Amino acid sequence: MIKQILGRLPKKPSNKADSREFPSGTAAPVSGSSVSLRTGDLQSNRPAYQNNPVPYGSNSGLNHAGRYQPTPNSKLNGTSVSPSYEALPNFRDVPSSEKQSLFMKKVNLCCVVFDFTDPTKNMKEKEVKRQTLLELVDYVTSSNAKFPEHVMQEIAKMVAINLFRNLTSMPRENKISEAFDLEDEEPVMDPAWPHLQIVYEFFLRFVASSETDAKLAKRYIDHSFILRLLDLFDSEDPREREYLKTILHRIYGKFMVHRPFIRKAINNIFYRFIFETEKHNGIAELLEILGSIINGFALPLKEEHKLFLVRALIPLHKPKCIPMYHQQLSYCITQFVEKDCKLADTVIRGLLKYWPITNSSKEVMFLGELEEVLEATQPAEFQRCMVPLFRRISHCLNSSHFQVAERALFLWNNDHIENLIKQNRKVILPIIFPALERNTRGHWNQAVRSLTLNVRKIFSDHDPELFDECLQKFQKDESKEKEIQSKREATWKRLEEVAAAKSGTN
Repeated sequence: MIKQILGRLPKKPSNKADSREFPSGTAAPVSGSSVSLRTGDLQSNRPAYQNNPVPYGSNSGLNHAGRYQPTPNSKLNGTSVSPSYEALPNFRDVPSSEKQSLFMKKVNLCCVVFDFTDPTKNMKEKEVKRQTLLELVDYVTSSNAKFPEHVMQEIAKMVAINLFRNLTSMPRENKISEAFDLEDEEPVMDPAWPHLQIVYEFFLRFVASSETDAKLAKRYIDHSFILRLLDLFDSEDPREREYLKTILHRIYGKFMVHRPFIRKAINNIFYRFIFETEKHNGIAELLEILGSIINGFALPLKEEHKLFLVRALIPLHKPKCIPMYHQQLSYCITQFVEKDCKLADTVIRGLLKYWPITNSSKEVMFLGELEEVLEATQPAEFQRCMVPLFRRISHCLNSSHFQVAERALFLWNNDHIENLIKQNRKVILPIIFPALERNTRGHWNQAVRSLTLNVRKIFSDHDPELFDECLQKFQKDESKEKEIQSKREATWKRLEEVAAAKSGTN
């Protein structure tokens, strides 16, 4: 009878699964260069709960190789929690010889991921984990001994279990079509951020720590880990993307062996974004990282880097949502031209290829970027592309949208660009003179007319003979155009008369 009763009791779950989670030699920490770390208020940061997070109970797609999978008891659905989930002693309450063992226990304790869709579930356990994470941050920050390999492995496991998840997003069908309104939308905040933030901070401190041996750590931060980290850049929470940007930059700085792979992986994200989806939340952050990377490229530039400019960066001008990342993109493009002035012709022709025709706001942005590129352009490269360039600028000068015309005329306020134009005035002035004349005679905006008169004066003062030649040619072309127009009208009038006569006889 007693045996039957005992047989019905639930058995204690096995702990052997913990030892099967991470086979020896597989994990993934990170590393970076020395920079000041953010020390935000981790204790009291409480974001507004605005969206449903990833279903933390399911762990599909945790990583590309399926390596950082938690134990069966390490993820909760918010319904039950192990009665043994209690706070561990503080580091200052144990002798130094036991601190590393306690650290490992705390790391394993933090491998439990809670459901934050309901803030009322597991409140006590969530607070225990939050306090434990804060203690881990302090421990890593103040550590003065190298992290052993088995510690790196457990750190990698805990970070992967907490961070690598399927991202959920709000419906975005109409977002891209209204790309210019995206900046006005409220960012979507992950309700799990109170814990995620501390995990990111812990990981960042670990990566940037001088006690993290890159030679050992590279066994754990592999290509699979980097790909999963890059997947998180599509998070809709801007706070998460900011942490990811900082961490990936540190990884790039510390693990030289992974640099080509990181660049290639970012390239692939750009290709998919440009040519397939036009949907990604982290393009601006990835470009910000690349801006720093490009700044450190050695000269002469490798062919790989030039191909990256032509195949990825320049086509990034195509998507409709370019306002979300244009500032970072413009910086990357300008960095290339400053590194190698011979690339100016390639960049300018690339801009002309993707130049917006019907989108005035985008056109104003292109003109601003064009000015930055021209400022770093040398005379020889300028001469190669000036004809198609000023044909486009001529169209901008005549734009009925006053901001486009005004921004094009502002190019003459830049001394370097003005000097380039003056040196090549015999080619440029005949191209843009008709646009200048039409503006002075009939543009509806007073500011545009005033700026156009200033530009005309620059040319007439610098080379009055050339100016007069262009004026005479314009007047001749105008009179010819009037003759052609009058002939066309007369022809149509005759046709109408003939048609009316035929219809009358019928």
